Amino acid sequence: MKEVNRKPKDDLRPEYDFAKMKGGVRGKYAARFRSGTNLVLLDPEIAKAFPTDASVNQILRVVLDLTSRLPFKKPVPARSPKRK
Repeated sequence: MKEVNRKPKDDLRPEYDFAKMKGGVRGKYAARFRSGTNLVLLDPEIAKAFPTDASVNQILRVVLDLTSRLPFKKPVPARSPKRK
């Protein structure tokens, strides 16, 4: 006999009726979050070498400092390897 999935589509309990809650504003901090956040997906080997955000920031500051000492004004963007 085939097993039937008896889980309801809406699994939110009735006691969590957000319509009755006062003062909640959807997306209240969304603009602030977007303006101050810059997420970057690191390749796995890079993430292993730099496990924390502090280590990534430190090495990027070193790279910026080194490139500012070179004769050209703008740092040359590195080419990302072609993915398979």
